[in-house]
Amino acid sequence: MEIRSAVPLGQYVPRDSALHRLDPRTKILAVTVMSVALFLTGSFAGLGAVALALVALLAVGRIPLGFATRGLRPLAMLLALTVVLNSFFTGGEGTTPVVTLGPLVATAEGLRAGALAAGRLLLLVTLASLLTFTTSSVELADGIAWLVRPLRRVGVPGHELAMMTTIALRFVPTLLEETERILKAQLARGAEFGQGPLLRRAHALVPVIVPLLLSAFRRSEELALAMEARCYTAGAPRTRMRELRWRPADAVAGALVVAGAVLLVRFR
Repeated sequence: MEIRSAVPLGQYVPRDSALHRLDPRTKILAVTVMSVALFLTGSFAGLGAVALALVALLAVGRIPLGFATRGLRPLAMLLALTVVLNSFFTGGEGTTPVVTLGPLVATAEGLRAGALAAGRLLLLVTLASLLTFTTSSVELADGIAWLVRPLRRVGVPGHELAMMTTIALRFVPTLLEETERILKAQLARGAEFGQGPLLRRAHALVPVIVPLLLSAFRRSEELALAMEARCYTAGAPRTRMRELRWRPADAVAGALVVAGAVLLVRFR
């Protein structure tokens, strides 16, 4: 099946693969464990190993690599800013200057720290994207609700929290697509967003922000009406068409993830 979504981030890609068949709780816990391990490692070799593992997992999940990397393009500016800020604001005794711009000095240590931070951010977004690529909204909500169920004892509404998280994740690609559509419509009408001083550019975005907010409110209202029409009641006991079950494949996948995270932290 061809993937036609213009904004991959947050999309679910239906496939019959080993990753899709895993229990959603296994995938959520795996992403959490690997995210912690990524923050604890300070090695480019470790980040490279995780990147290769993600490429292999995309192949196992039958997710095209080009489709997955397309969702990383909006991060380019943030990644570049991360590298630049770390390069110029990481200094002190023993650092090696690389570039000097007046009072600002970029150091080799800062450049390395910025590259590590950018690599972590890139891999974290790819991990989250892989989770949403291979897990439907219903499975994701059920998995989160089960994992946060113990928090009910301290008054945390687990199911409602899971529902809000899932809706937020699924609204990201919807709002991005809506923004792209509005931008194209405004450009077709002669709007100019990249010319003139900063204040003029900010003012030119008003015809984009206002319809985007109206569209977001309209979609929220439609979602609320749909939930009410299906008799959704917060906090009420709910049944599931498919009960969550851990299988041997989940145990194997969990063990591999834990082993990889331990190695990643151990040889940092």
